Amino acid sequence: MSNFFQTLTNSVKHWYIPLIFGIIFLICGFYVFSVPLATYVTLSVIFSVSFLVSGITEVFFSIQNNKSLQGWGWFLVSGLLTTAIGLYLVSNPEISMSVLPFVVGFTLLFRSFQLLGFAFDLRSQKILSWGNVALASAGGIIFSLLLIFNPVFTGMSLVTLTAVSFIFIGVASVMLALDLRKLKKFPEKISEELKNKMRSVQEEIDELKRRK
Repeated sequence: MSNFFQTLTNSVKHWYIPLIFGIIFLICGFYVFSVPLATYVTLSVIFSVSFLVSGITEVFFSIQNNKSLQGWGWFLVSGLLTTAIGLYLVSNPEISMSVLPFVVGFTLLFRSFQLLGFAFDLRSQKILSWGNVALASAGGIIFSLLLIFNPVFTGMSLVTLTAVSFIFIGVASVMLALDLRKLKKFPEKISEELKNKMRSVQEEIDELKRRK
């Protein structure tokens, strides 16, 4: 119930930020498809830049929406983790082929679980397209796990697994951004008087909970 009142009375700020790093991940995914396995390690520079940009913007987004989104803390944790991974890759440009897939796979796996969690948050807000975000996130989880564990058994190359993982997460991020845009527009259609009444009701509910 509190999520519902929170969504109605607060407008999501900077909804386009998940769209930005969604597009970044899509670009990385399609680019990775075009490179041979021999140059996979050299892509660590691209991975580090994409993680740094998406991580920093995600931290900014979480701070700006700490009163608008119930799960803003997950955005903060994900942003800090992604930024840390980006810094690690920047400081270790000579990273080996045996380590890079694990680092990238773990980062993408965490982001996939994060996006899946937000898909269920969208479901609680009655956003009908939450299932699309969930499916794309689930795809990211599957391919991230394949990337982390021995990809030889799958018959797919590291390049393919990495590219597909980036693409699934990019699609999920873009869909999430579009759904957040819907949540942003919804409070704008409600009068200030009605918002104040909703806040009063929420305060009464919170007070009853504290008394129990």
